[in-house]
Amino acid sequence: MKFKLYIVFFIITTSLFAQKVTTSIDSTKKKIGAEFKLTLKASVNKKDKVVFPKSKNFGALEVIDSYKIDTVKSNDKYELIKKYGLTQFDSGKYTVPRIPILINGKTIFSDSLKVEVNAVKVDTLKRKMYDIKTIEEVETSSNWWKYLLGILLLVGIGALVYWLFKKYQNREKPEEIVFKSPIEKATSLLQLLETKELWQRGEVKSYYSELTDIARNYIEEEIQIPAMESTTSELIAGLRNAAKKKKLKLSPETVANLEKVLMQADLVKFAKVKPLDFEIEEDKKRISSSIVTIHKAIPTIVEENDELQAWNEQQKELARIQKLKKQKRTRIISTIGIVLGVLMISLFALIYIKGFDYVKDNIIGHPTKELAEGEWVYSEYGNPGVKIETPKVLKRMDATKILPKDAFAILKEMQMFGYGSLMDSFNIVVSTVKYKQDPKAGAESQPDVNFDTVLEGNTKAWEAMGGQNIIFKKEDFNTPKGITGVKAYGTMTMLNKIQNKSQKLYYEILLFKQDGGLQEIVVSYQEDDAYGKKILERIVNSVELKNTAE
Repeated sequence: MKFKLYIVFFIITTSLFAQKVTTSIDSTKKKIGAEFKLTLKASVNKKDKVVFPKSKNFGALEVIDSYKIDTVKSNDKYELIKKYGLTQFDSGKYTVPRIPILINGKTIFSDSLKVEVNAVKVDTLKRKMYDIKTIEEVETSSNWWKYLLGILLLVGIGALVYWLFKKYQNREKPEEIVFKSPIEKATSLLQLLETKELWQRGEVKSYYSELTDIARNYIEEEIQIPAMESTTSELIAGLRNAAKKKKLKLSPETVANLEKVLMQADLVKFAKVKPLDFEIEEDKKRISSSIVTIHKAIPTIVEENDELQAWNEQQKELARIQKLKKQKRTRIISTIGIVLGVLMISLFALIYIKGFDYVKDNIIGHPTKELAEGEWVYSEYGNPGVKIETPKVLKRMDATKILPKDAFAILKEMQMFGYGSLMDSFNIVVSTVKYKQDPKAGAESQPDVNFDTVLEGNTKAWEAMGGQNIIFKKEDFNTPKGITGVKAYGTMTMLNKIQNKSQKLYYEILLFKQDGGLQEIVVSYQEDDAYGKKILERIVNSVELKNTAE
């Protein structure tokens, strides 16, 4: 009596549904590129829900067309007919694998079929043959210096912009001259006017305008009368009234001298009168003398307000501190912006030169890259022992939490070791199983391990975990010491039900049967991960088994 073997994840059979699906093909032999028409027929009830697979490949055969489903009613049954167009562009013998069909949520597998693809014969007698052309060398030139020059240019432009910004920001504005009193202001402006030498260069009108403006501005600030907006007569009248009210000791001669200069200025500006040089000198002296006399005539009022002055000084100091803080904050923000700009330009230049994958792997980081380039471990796991090299030490897994209790009725011993999971970027599981012997079969009999049953169990376990569109191919595999087993490989889409997202995985399964048991190695990684592929190749090349016959 032979055991029906189920390991790790798989104890469900499909015998109850096998009779519902039939498989046929239009021909088992065709030429390269020709279409095989595969027909799947499912006999179901009216309320049954049937889902045929959607795949790009069935085993080594490519699906070039998926025809619409035909429905034929027979009594109270419905026959659903699904056809696929398959092809292969390499000659040889191939197997159409068992195809999973979902009926009411349960998977039914079709029968596998053998097909043969024949090469097209070429008649070399009727066609003229030519020698293979020689390889012509292509001139190649390295443009790396151009990219380097571009990066340096961008960095230089960024540094120049930063320097110009700092220079403009730190440029000191010319300080405005602050005068302590109106008399000091008037005296300084009169001295500055003389340095301009306006009337000496013929600009008499401009000279008298500035001269009288200095006097008017002084009178307005010192005596508080609208001197700048008043005519000459209004100004003199206002000055006399202010002298009476404020008790200014102004002599009639002082007022008369001021009035004389203002009238002379009016004649120069409006009547285009040109006074002589000595007259101009006299007018300048009269203005200076008038300003000094008015200043001396103003009573001295001493106001002591230390508290107000201290408050004003405090406000000025606070304003100065706030200004410095604002300038510092602006410099910091500008510096950060420029640095970030240079970094972004450098990053984009690096992506342009090396490509995004290079930047992602070497700067941003890649989890499987770290595994591939890290320190590997070579160790032996399970019984019978599996010797294997892995990027991390495999941790022991509790099989009792994974397998149903019924499975241990046929298991004598099981050990499992793993790293990662199907939801991670990389996953590896090594398991070894020994089965109980049938007492009636004798001590020397060994259980018959069926690899197809094991692979079917793996498929069902993955589907229960969220696996979809599971495709696999199968071929023989030999270790370096010549121990023969089976390798199955393919792709699947794993759905993460918690995060509601999916990822496409590539996987390989190595199966061996020794010493009344089964040894299995399962490796999976994200399909487009180049580092995952390198890890897988290194692991598979390192696999060796302890030969129980030795």
